Amino acid sequence: MCGGLVQLRDRESPEIDVVAAIIWRGRKFLAVRRPEGKPQAGFWEFPGGKVEPGESREDALARELHEELGLTPTTWAYWREKRHVYDHIRVRLFFYHVYQFAGRATAREGHGLAWLDVRQAGEFPFLEADTEIVAALAHGPRPEGVE
Repeated sequence: MCGGLVQLRDRESPEIDVVAAIIWRGRKFLAVRRPEGKPQAGFWEFPGGKVEPGESREDALARELHEELGLTPTTWAYWREKRHVYDHIRVRLFFYHVYQFAGRATAREGHGLAWLDVRQAGEFPFLEADTEIVAALAHGPRPEGVE
């Protein structure tokens, strides 16, 4: 994903569907830091990625988490949708809470990993599209399935 808000004239840019996982381990969730050389390097985000043509969102979630982290989600639930406009692209994000998974989180794509308590997450620079989600996690009720 790329950063910055766009002018109204750029609203005709393509919109892509993206899945994002809020992976829980106890009261902490997993965040990934975008690596050098990628748009918005150094910013934190929820792991996930683009839904490929003909792929369900749930299949994309499983594929992306395996490719990016070596994890296989075993128990998850859809939470919410959000649209966001970046410099050259519009995204429709689908957020999922992942309560159980197989494997150990490993940074397979050169990014950083951190298990964050919802109260400390606001201290990390998250991508614009994710800041509202981080705030909702910190100030809202705990998702069902999270201790």
